Amino acid sequence: MSEPTQITDAKKRYSAGVLKYKQMGYWMPDYQPIDTDTICLFRITPQDGVDPEEAAAAVAGESSTATWTVVWTDRLTACDSYRAKAYKVEPVPGNPGQYFAWVAYDLILFEEGSIANMTASLIGNVFSFKPLKAARLEDIRIPVAYVKTFKGPPTGLIVERERLDKFGRPLLGATTKPKLGLSGRNYGRVIYEGLKGGLDFMKDDENINSQPFMHWRDRFLFVMDAVNKAQAVTGEVKGSYLNITAGTMEAMYERAEFAKELGQPIIMHDYITGGFTANTGLAKWCRKNGMLLHIHRAMHAVIDRHPKHGIHFRVLAKCLRLSGGDQLHTGTVVGKLEGDRQSTLGYIDQLRESFVPEDRSRGNFFDQDWGSMGGVFAVASGGIHVWHMPALVAIFGDDSVLQFGGGTHGHPWGSAAGAAANRVALEACVKARNAGREIEREGRDILTEAARHSPELAIALETWKEIKFEFDTVDKLDVH
Repeated sequence: MSEPTQITDAKKRYSAGVLKYKQMGYWMPDYQPIDTDTICLFRITPQDGVDPEEAAAAVAGESSTATWTVVWTDRLTACDSYRAKAYKVEPVPGNPGQYFAWVAYDLILFEEGSIANMTASLIGNVFSFKPLKAARLEDIRIPVAYVKTFKGPPTGLIVERERLDKFGRPLLGATTKPKLGLSGRNYGRVIYEGLKGGLDFMKDDENINSQPFMHWRDRFLFVMDAVNKAQAVTGEVKGSYLNITAGTMEAMYERAEFAKELGQPIIMHDYITGGFTANTGLAKWCRKNGMLLHIHRAMHAVIDRHPKHGIHFRVLAKCLRLSGGDQLHTGTVVGKLEGDRQSTLGYIDQLRESFVPEDRSRGNFFDQDWGSMGGVFAVASGGIHVWHMPALVAIFGDDSVLQFGGGTHGHPWGSAAGAAANRVALEACVKARNAGREIEREGRDILTEAARHSPELAIALETWKEIKFEFDTVDKLDVH
């Protein structure tokens, strides 16, 4: 039985692999997105000779219903609903050959409450599509109807502060150093020194799990002993992020359950290396068991740092808020890790606010309504010390965790003295800010005044006065 003539002719047209996505209906310049559409902003770099609108249509097609040829089974679906719609293309300012492409997706395309399904659709195969030299997912507008299918952070900003009994200032933490090689007992000693000195939290690093030199159960026991002793000495609520990331979900839940039995208030997960599905399940467990969930972003820069290809961290941050986490590492702006100030402020807003308006000066291309979803503490960590404190307080505000690893343990008098220096610096900056002083401009005077009454701070200021990380930002905002 011969094929219908129209199908045969179409196959001849597409058999050479010529881009025809516009003709297939994936380019719709008159389309007006509706409230229930998911909208993606892609930065695309088409191959030479490929029309930008055709490339945008190809992104829409390859991330929704299209394949490389015409198929008769398209006629068995409601194409207008399932087909993604590329509806606008703009040149990227200052970057010849690159274009911003807006693509809308019907809500029906995504499974409720599944980051795995949403990302498999939006960023599944299209990033390896040959007609594009490069592609990057810069931003995403998640409709509130889809937001409501997720539970989000297990605890949220307000309840977390109430559990910890800490108000009116950023939280203060430190990563245990060296991150690898300590025995369980010595690890606990470091935890105790930091918490006794004035920190709210100590932290496992991203790659401390259950290595031969320190089994996870031993670490948990020694850490909890240190937390209990520090709470008794200081009279403050303390905690330490126990990293429960493991090779299987069964192992992760076993470690989480043991942390709960010990009375630890918070656990930690590497959400990118561990995976979104694992993270969502863990967030569900934390919500049920009254546990805070600290999130490390290990591996993020492999995905988000290149300015032309990959996924911007603002998208990864939005996915984490949906998936669930109470604290998320966001970079420091002023420390050793990559991070543009305005862009960082933009995705901090996405973590904490109920509604974030479009603001290209901060990299937010869409209004984002988070409904009633709880917020996430932004965590500043990576190459920071006491001289950075005024800028950190100004940039991150109160709903943040400021974590000094080497900037605590590198103090000449030890970890307790380093923690005390950071606590004095933090409280001095908060007090000055509340009094109306411009803490970034007056930071040197504020810290010097505080150091007169704190020898630990005075030594810290002297130790790190010449340490700076003044490198150009690789991933910069593209604004008109």
